[in-house]
Amino acid sequence: MNTKPFIFNLLRTALVAGGAGMLGLAQQYPQPQPDPQQQQQYPPQYPQQQPYPQQQQQYPQQQQAPQGYPQAQYPPAQGQYPQQQGPYGQQPPPLVPPQQLDQMVASIALYPDGLLAQVLTASTFPDQIPAAAGWANQHAFLKGDALAQAIRQDNLPWDVSVMALLPFPQVLNTMAQYMSWTQQLGNAVLAQRGDVMDAVQRLRQQANQYGYLRDPQFTQYERVQIAGPGDIEIMPLTGDYYVPYYSPVVVFAPRRVGFVGAAFHFGGGISLGVSFAPWGWGTGIGFGWREHNILIDRRPWVRTWANRGTYVHPYAAPYRRVEGPRAEHHEVRRAERRDDHHDR
Repeated sequence: MNTKPFIFNLLRTALVAGGAGMLGLAQQYPQPQPDPQQQQQYPPQYPQQQPYPQQQQQYPQQQQAPQGYPQAQYPPAQGQYPQQQGPYGQQPPPLVPPQQLDQMVASIALYPDGLLAQVLTASTFPDQIPAAAGWANQHAFLKGDALAQAIRQDNLPWDVSVMALLPFPQVLNTMAQYMSWTQQLGNAVLAQRGDVMDAVQRLRQQANQYGYLRDPQFTQYERVQIAGPGDIEIMPLTGDYYVPYYSPVVVFAPRRVGFVGAAFHFGGGISLGVSFAPWGWGTGIGFGWREHNILIDRRPWVRTWANRGTYVHPYAAPYRRVEGPRAEHHEVRRAERRDDHHDR
């Protein structure tokens, strides 16, 4: 008996069935529609992991970029920075749908609440981020009180929310390297802050559902408190802040059978004492998740798209900038940098 037609028909049936399965998968995880005004480019995740097959379309691979600190130095500040106006003029940006917001905040959703609050507020001043990243790189050998003193001495012109991230060079570097993402995030915070916060909570709920917020690698540095639906808080376990690095395709999906490897990596601890109070690192920094409030010094931060040119947050210990140009009052070491990206 000639078996070739039988085998051919069997293979054709398998291919048709496989194609239908892939079509169903594509419909289950549709590709988000990109903003036609600018190409979406989100920060790469750390560590690089093999994605789960069913999640590849939900969190697509981004363009390759070097991990760790960018090699290029960002240009220094030149005078005062105008208030952010954005690419849409006086018109608010188009609303971002929930799935795209999930992708937008995926790389920062598991940051401790205090650090996340500073990232969200600083992203609304994207024009100031590159120069701040350059200053942070040049002064990353300074820590604690010495860093706080250098910030004061140099008479830096940026918004307080941006200067609050100077102790975190790696965070600023990522924001500066991916300016399209930073500006999209800032616009969303100004125009639909509640939706951004809901996206963070959706992702935290998924990570908790799949057990990653109970992972010993995570709880070694962070304390997770679940106050109710839509109210998952992440706080530093100790007084120091540790930045978590993770891949969203891992921590926001079911655990893969046989997966071996670390889901989280952490940089070195960053101590923020009372000397950083002028930049919002006093008491009461975080979120009122149920009320959709970002809290800085226990006070809601209420900058929006409409008042972005005039709003000044009432900090408990306001930063007093002296009239005059920015100045460098100490040695700058370009070759020596504190590496917050190494595993511990």
